[in-house]
Amino acid sequence: MNKMVEVQRDRDVPTPGQLLDRARAMLPALRARAAEAERDCRLPMQTVEEMREAGFFRILQPKRWGGFEMAPQVFFDVQMTLAEACMSTAWVLGVVGVHPYQLALFDDRAQADVWSTSPDTLISSSYQPVGKVERVEGGFRLSGRWGFSSGCQHCDWVFLGAIVPPLNPGDPMDMRTFLLPRSDYEVVEAWDTFGLRGTGSHDVVVSNGFVPEHRTHKASDGFLCTNPGQTVNTAPLFALPWAQVFVRAVSTAAIGATQGALDAYLGIVRERVSSNTGKVSRTDPASLAAAARVRAQIDEMKVQLAANFDRLLGKVTAGEPLSLEERLMYRYQSATIVPRCAGLVDSLMPLLGGRAIYRSSPIIRFWLDVNAARAHVANDPNNVGPDLGGVLLGGAPAVHFC
Repeated sequence: MNKMVEVQRDRDVPTPGQLLDRARAMLPALRARAAEAERDCRLPMQTVEEMREAGFFRILQPKRWGGFEMAPQVFFDVQMTLAEACMSTAWVLGVVGVHPYQLALFDDRAQADVWSTSPDTLISSSYQPVGKVERVEGGFRLSGRWGFSSGCQHCDWVFLGAIVPPLNPGDPMDMRTFLLPRSDYEVVEAWDTFGLRGTGSHDVVVSNGFVPEHRTHKASDGFLCTNPGQTVNTAPLFALPWAQVFVRAVSTAAIGATQGALDAYLGIVRERVSSNTGKVSRTDPASLAAAARVRAQIDEMKVQLAANFDRLLGKVTAGEPLSLEERLMYRYQSATIVPRCAGLVDSLMPLLGGRAIYRSSPIIRFWLDVNAARAHVANDPNNVGPDLGGVLLGGAPAVHFC
């Protein structure tokens, strides 16, 4: 390891409670900057720097590279907290903040390439397998245009998905993540959406970039938990299946955003009196029942999230195998979160009458952002439900990202 990056000493690592306090302290500023992020289609630099200074991007990073090496539950608690004020901020933290975990699975030379200069280096991504790959001596040549690279304007490296051509006819598909420095790609502003605008998920373009072999990560290694990085990052955390950590990074912000929507809803309901019927919302049984339903389901989703990772970490710590059925179940449960949250927020809107539909309404941004998150492929339960059902009937799944 480069001497410029010291092993993170335990006394320098904040507690989970301290990280949550830091996240909670940021909420007023995030609310104040939400309109700016939406207008500019990117997070304000100040927001990214405050998250960096708070240590949020280091939560899943190895201690040997200056990280905190904490349980995923801590990371997701911080993400949900930030989402109560700004889902775009929480989404960027989820995506960019989970990348130190994946980098820890790469060959250690790739980790040194990124972190030897600074443990605070950030990586964006787009895992769409749209790139063109050519095998060359020592690695690959990569070209293509990838969309949906959240937070890319604030990052110095990128993970890009592509399929490596098979060496022999009949060889299995070799899906990989390619790691490239900022000098090897161009960011093209193309993000103009109805929701999650502040994520700045612009396009990334690569023209015949060289990627050495050690800067690639095989999807098969992520599935089988045979990642080269596990030889140096030996904590049980890094024995988790990569997909289990990633899919929650793109669904969990919706839970916090639903809490933010509920808070906005309650603020309106406390004062609302219908101009047509004279009905007082704060005493209306339907309005009160809706608040109770949403609050209870937020708690259920949080409890399930924590319980799943408790079981996952418990098994890998004990050296017990993870069954395919439970891995598919956890991935399916993650995929249901965003549609479920969208339904909950949507159920609140009609109870607020005309006040809810103005762009100035405190609930409207949460509604738009949660619905935009449904577009992510990992947030569609139909993509994994048939595999889970098939395994329950004794079959084999077609998808191995779980």
